[in-house]
Amino acid sequence: MAPVPIKSDPTRKFSENTRVLRGAERAAMLMLLLGDKYGGSVWLGLDDDEVREISIAMSHLGALEAEAIEMFMLEFVGQMSASGAMMGNFENTERLLQTYLPPERVVQIMEEIRGPAGRNMWEKLSNVQDHVLANYLKNEYPQTVAVVLTKVRQEQAARVLSILPEEFALDVVARMLRMESVQKEVLERVEQTLRVEFMSNLNQTHRRDPHELIAGIFNAFDRQTETRFITALEEANRHSAERIKALMFTFDDLMKLDPAAVQTLLRSVDRDKLAIALKGASETARSFFLSNMSVRAGKLLQDDMQAMGPVRLRDVDEAQAILVSTAKDLAAKGEIMIAKNGADDELVY
Repeated sequence: MAPVPIKSDPTRKFSENTRVLRGAERAAMLMLLLGDKYGGSVWLGLDDDEVREISIAMSHLGALEAEAIEMFMLEFVGQMSASGAMMGNFENTERLLQTYLPPERVVQIMEEIRGPAGRNMWEKLSNVQDHVLANYLKNEYPQTVAVVLTKVRQEQAARVLSILPEEFALDVVARMLRMESVQKEVLERVEQTLRVEFMSNLNQTHRRDPHELIAGIFNAFDRQTETRFITALEEANRHSAERIKALMFTFDDLMKLDPAAVQTLLRSVDRDKLAIALKGASETARSFFLSNMSVRAGKLLQDDMQAMGPVRLRDVDEAQAILVSTAKDLAAKGEIMIAKNGADDELVY
């Protein structure tokens, strides 16, 4: 399908009977005009619902008069050229949506676009812990649960099903097997229910402990700033200061790693950064790391430290922070286990 050539006179007056295109019809018309050559990349950028909506509109367009096509194109080009350029941002997107969609739908779409957890409700659900989602779904109708589990990732659906009561889960599976395409209205109703009854309550009840938040911020401080803030906080609120210190994971806590974890960490960091980190470390910390290295590797590291001469404290803090961050990343991947205050107090990052 080749793009349709349009020749138009901008001074032309259109008949009052000329058909005016609305909403999805306008998108359908534009895609027809773009044709295969220019429209392919646009189709690829649309999600399934958008493709379906535009396709339905396209199939119902019927015969269009040349006047209707010309009027649409003049309006489209006029809007594009009014400012001499196009600016794609939240404000322009919202303004455009308000032209074609109900206000409540625009608010919903913009909230999803701006939301930190993803562009739609199903991506947001992927950030919800499996047992939390399962506890909510077990009180819903099995058909609703079946719809939800067909929209989330298969791995997450499997984990949630394994948590649900067995008889209930089997009923859900049976409904998923019988399910055909879900009507758009049903899907929107399920999404709205999840948004209003589940996600909003989840945001209210799962507030992060502020001590955890502050501990994370303090971990990002350099050594001098951290000491200054902790000291001031100890004077103002010793109880909170102690809780924050217990939640922080610092360079000194690396000395609580077991030998296998230390060696995994050493293989994951740059030797130059390790040398700088240990150059400014205590003798105890230096001995700890060297004892977990081969004699040859330890000798090379000591030679590197000696050859570099004096180093800035800021560089030491940065190198030590890299080691701490690397240890947290390895723990998050399950490659090592890090703990504070004994092996029973494992930290999960």
